[in-house]
Amino acid sequence: MNEFPINNFEEYLKTVKNDLGMVDSEGRPVRRYFRGQSRRTLDGYDLKPSIGRYAHLSGLSPTHRSKLEEEVLETFSNHLLTYVNHLPRNEWEALAIAQHHGLPTRFMDWTTNPLVALYFATRQTQKDKDGNLTASAVYVLISDPPRLSDLKRGTHSDVAPVGDLTTERIDTDNDPYEDFSIDGIDDDATMEDETEDETSVSVKDKPKEISPFEIDENMIYDPPHVSPRIRAQDGVLLACQQPLKSLEEKDYLEMVIQPEAHDDIRRRLDQYGVFDKQLFPDLDGIAKWLKYRVFEINGMT
Repeated sequence: MNEFPINNFEEYLKTVKNDLGMVDSEGRPVRRYFRGQSRRTLDGYDLKPSIGRYAHLSGLSPTHRSKLEEEVLETFSNHLLTYVNHLPRNEWEALAIAQHHGLPTRFMDWTTNPLVALYFATRQTQKDKDGNLTASAVYVLISDPPRLSDLKRGTHSDVAPVGDLTTERIDTDNDPYEDFSIDGIDDDATMEDETEDETSVSVKDKPKEISPFEIDENMIYDPPHVSPRIRAQDGVLLACQQPLKSLEEKDYLEMVIQPEAHDDIRRRLDQYGVFDKQLFPDLDGIAKWLKYRVFEINGMT
């Protein structure tokens, strides 16, 4: 695994700009995803979704686990109507809402904003069992998983609208639009052909919606803004095909944020507008922001 030690805020910005392959050989920007963690994978906090942290699930077969996930999501979705204004349109949206509210899922939170990831890596400095401050990390996904939105655009075919079978055909002897017909085409025959084509379209002809429980590879999902936090944090979700397994080292880079740099980085992020009140636009965020400004500004974390 490629590791980049970070000793200050400027070094982080320089590493993001120059060392992470943010542009290709032709100078075009490359999409990268970032995840900040207060604890490193080296310290036992692997890159895996929240559902993967329940060891007893490993005793279930993949089919049984997927069925369990679907049943849990169905139960959660049955309660949504009481609490949300708009019901999710599919399993992806429902699972994103569940993830947002703390239900263990196969989704992992990432962001397209490297400063947001740095915030989560340094917001609270951790200590080891001996009381020593420990390094944190920002991970950069380099495996380039496909995006669900791209796949949907590429696989969805045009479906002809179903004809209105209750509408009577126009009397062609008194057709007011007769003058606008195309020369050389039999209008009656055309209408018959179109009616046959339109009514022949069935549900089975529509492309099947990809299920998050049936994916055959990891996939990036850009969730709708089910909460202001997702929008504020430039959040994306990584849907994991094998949610009990950690990401392989070849799939990511690690920027190791030294603990001595945390306090200054927090101050710099605050100057750049990346602070609690911005990333958590609710009462929790205001409380966290005041806690930092009043009680932690001198590095008392």
